[in-house]
Amino acid sequence: MNIREKILNSKVFNFEETTIIWHGNPVFKLTNDLSDNEVFLGLTKEPLILLNDLKLGSSDLKPDLLIFASRHRSKTARPAFLVHTTGNWGKSADFGGEPQDLSQSSALLHRAGFISLTEQESTHSLTEFSLDIEVTHHGPTILDIPLIFMELGSSRAEWKIDDAGVLLANAIISTIQKYNEYKEEGNQTVGLGFGGTHYAPNFHRLIRNKNLAMSFICPKYYVQELNKDLITQMIENTLEKVDYFILDWKGTNSEDKKHIIPLLEEFSIPIKKTKEF
Repeated sequence: MNIREKILNSKVFNFEETTIIWHGNPVFKLTNDLSDNEVFLGLTKEPLILLNDLKLGSSDLKPDLLIFASRHRSKTARPAFLVHTTGNWGKSADFGGEPQDLSQSSALLHRAGFISLTEQESTHSLTEFSLDIEVTHHGPTILDIPLIFMELGSSRAEWKIDDAGVLLANAIISTIQKYNEYKEEGNQTVGLGFGGTHYAPNFHRLIRNKNLAMSFICPKYYVQELNKDLITQMIENTLEKVDYFILDWKGTNSEDKKHIIPLLEEFSIPIKKTKEF
């Protein structure tokens, strides 16, 4: 709600209320020119991770991409700005979505979200906040439109910080512009990630410093859950053509490598280690 308020009250971009009602709330439309994109802001009644029905049938909304502006909670409660794709690797779905099911996503949108966050670093004094990519986790998983989460974390104290809400608001609008740029340039390598920890430091480095966009990242603690169906989902649910499977070699133990490498070799996609980029 903090991020939403900052979007609607921004002095940089202008959202006007429309006659469209979605999930019982009015929808706002951006009037600034964003390269012929139509950008809408809606509000759901359901928690975002449990949003299994977009309810678009009764409205004129037909989005091509979704950005979920969300809060983030962690045990450490460290202040953070985060971006990630959604899906469940395991056989349980305690935080929305279906077991062993992945959402639709876009590697370019995911990278655009993260790079937009990093570009805000010089514009604010929130030095205690980290900028993080998380591995793919939680719901929703069954929506048929590519999506990412952009989050403000990680406790109630941070959720209410005005400057933090402004940063996320600016980053979200910037993400749309940057996604357009990446599509037009056509020079982004697209990868799927395997291994490493929840905050994916090696993939973070690659996405930040290389022309590399990644959609789904499976952490080391779910590698043994991977099967041909999940890897097929990773490929088919990525909007863009996948160029590489990328393995965090040091972030994957020998038993996990024995499991994952033969699986990946069943597909006609080259395998690279993170250190090869």
